Amino acid sequence: MSDRPVVLVVAPGDENYRGCCLERVADTYDVVLLTATEPSWEKPHITDHALVDVSDPAAVLAGGRALAARHDLAGVMTWDEWCLVPTARLARALGLPANSVEVTRACRNKATARTLFARHGVPSAVSRSVRSLPEAQAAAAQIGYPVVLKPAAHAGAMGVQRVDTPAQLTAAHHVAQLTAEPAAENNQVLVEEFLDGPEISVECVTYRGATTVVAVNRKTISPPPHFEQLAHRVDAADPLLGLVAPAARAAVEALGITNGISHIEMRLVDGRPRLIEVNGRLAGDMIGHLVRLATGIDLPRAAADLACGRAPDLTATRSGAAAIGLIYPHTSGTLTRLDYTGPRPPWLDRLCFQRRPGDQLVLPQDGGTLYTARAGFYVVTGSTTVEVTERLNITADKITVTTLADR
Repeated sequence: MSDRPVVLVVAPGDENYRGCCLERVADTYDVVLLTATEPSWEKPHITDHALVDVSDPAAVLAGGRALAARHDLAGVMTWDEWCLVPTARLARALGLPANSVEVTRACRNKATARTLFARHGVPSAVSRSVRSLPEAQAAAAQIGYPVVLKPAAHAGAMGVQRVDTPAQLTAAHHVAQLTAEPAAENNQVLVEEFLDGPEISVECVTYRGATTVVAVNRKTISPPPHFEQLAHRVDAADPLLGLVAPAARAAVEALGITNGISHIEMRLVDGRPRLIEVNGRLAGDMIGHLVRLATGIDLPRAAADLACGRAPDLTATRSGAAAIGLIYPHTSGTLTRLDYTGPRPPWLDRLCFQRRPGDQLVLPQDGGTLYTARAGFYVVTGSTTVEVTERLNITADKITVTTLADR
């Protein structure tokens, strides 16, 4: 019988992007899962599981209670955006550490978050929540073009578009409405000021109300009107850390977050940070892995510590840089070729192809999302942002993605 604490993970996700999270947690904790499918790749890292419909809050609550009856749970956690509120509700029901359901819901509801940012003086985008196309047209006219339309509660830039003219608004509003989740914390559409400047994310850890800014991630975003994330770069010595830390801490405080990991998205407008949103979870796209490669700080382990009411170890043991390049085709269609023809230098940390010939890849401009367009990713390491950027380019030149347009 293990004497390690037991942590319950809700919705472990995809092995390619979230496998490293589960692996890091399992290094220190015994892990039990609430999952929608029979475990496969997860098996080496878990001691027990229960199968539930993770999209059903009542099922998550019942499944969690069943696992709690079998195990002395120390904490409950998730890195899945759609399971944040049910997981907070489960933790409260079991008397385990977590942010309140209300705080978690505010992180998910971008309209509520904007209101709280404004109330607490956190620099953010002007935003209007709308229920119809006429309301969206009126809001855009009031804010001034260009504007951004987005679902009030979603993730991964799904349904998010820049709109430059009134003629483009109808189609963008339709896409945002279709993408909005009917059962989400807010299924309305937001019309927002376009923040013109480089996009970054700030990875934070909050313990008992004190927030540590761990790393800055510099993003490469696709050209408008979509906001596909093409690459991320983390440098332990990034000079932006000092600039963005006060805004990140202010955003966490405004939302009432007292414990947990926050993935905070910002844009630098005229060199100053302006908030886009706060995600109350570990970042996606392997950003946590980049942080560990660059700094040595283990964010999945820290998230588990916080879920169990423990102080996380945020001691930096490295000072380098790491980056991820995300693989997309040039055009939508049937994937016919996906390969890498170069060597495997020590700095090429990971290369993952997640699609196969015959799969359909659909880019956002053709009605797709990152889930339908992305073919894989690669992770590189180095000493500086400049070095990892060069290595991203070297690797990209050796990757071939070919699609055949559907007739």
